[in-house]
Amino acid sequence: MDAKKSTHVEGTGNRLMLVVAMTSFAMLAFAANSLLTRMAFQTTAIDATAFTAIRVVSGALTLWVIAMLQGAKLKPTQTGWWSGVLLFTYVAAFSFAYRDISTGAGALVLFASAQLLMISYGYCTGERTSFWGVLIALGGIAAFLAPSASAPPLSAAALMAVAGFAWGGFSLLGRSSDSPISNTAASFLWAVPLALILMFAQREHLSVDTLGGVYALLSGSLASAIGYAIWYWVRVRMTAISAGAVQLSVPVLSAALGVLILSEEISWIGAISALITLGGVAWVTLTAKAGQQRRTSASAQEPSR
Repeated sequence: MDAKKSTHVEGTGNRLMLVVAMTSFAMLAFAANSLLTRMAFQTTAIDATAFTAIRVVSGALTLWVIAMLQGAKLKPTQTGWWSGVLLFTYVAAFSFAYRDISTGAGALVLFASAQLLMISYGYCTGERTSFWGVLIALGGIAAFLAPSASAPPLSAAALMAVAGFAWGGFSLLGRSSDSPISNTAASFLWAVPLALILMFAQREHLSVDTLGGVYALLSGSLASAIGYAIWYWVRVRMTAISAGAVQLSVPVLSAALGVLILSEEISWIGAISALITLGGVAWVTLTAKAGQQRRTSASAQEPSR
């Protein structure tokens, strides 16, 4: 009996370690998207249009291969086209914004915008969470973007906010999916013609070099496609609260990578404003999920009628 218990505990511990390791990889992959994009525009000659197209096409091919290996079928859905439009909008705005905004600042605006959109949607559909948490998050992002020597350019911040809203909408459309990998692959495939149209419209301004192409390829295939695949594997193995909270690490990781690899600077005011924003979003996320769990628990305890 003791041997069986020991084996069970050891197996549980190994599974937990695997989930932690895969979660860490997924968060690093998400942060790497910001770093790779910023590195491309800082150190290579690639332009935002070419980076967008390479990222979308390489992500689509990688996810298509993963879906085929899983035996999944890429079926057209009613929301498939809109998911593709939102995904393309996110990738394009993300790329154009990172020409003029630092790694950490871009990730913070992206994350906050996406979360605030989903919070607003939750309110409209009857969900409730901490009003003070929302105010703190909005106050933090306002302080972060307020005109100062360290504030990011408003045009770049606005583009990143568009990327965040698009990503939030894309996430909401895919939230009820029973096959996230195949649906995400289909969305990437829908985004490919849009990326090609953008390339045609910007054909006179295209610029690509080898290193820039490599960064875009890594962003699409590794940081996006494989990162998403691993995250979906992890997501079904953790609670909703943990899934929401762990994503708070992405802006922090992005900022740290920007400082370490690109020697970007973070002011004290910017750092404090970012922490306030993340704290407000964390409060909102945790209280909203907890509220849902309490309602579910209360419903389960009510006698049937």
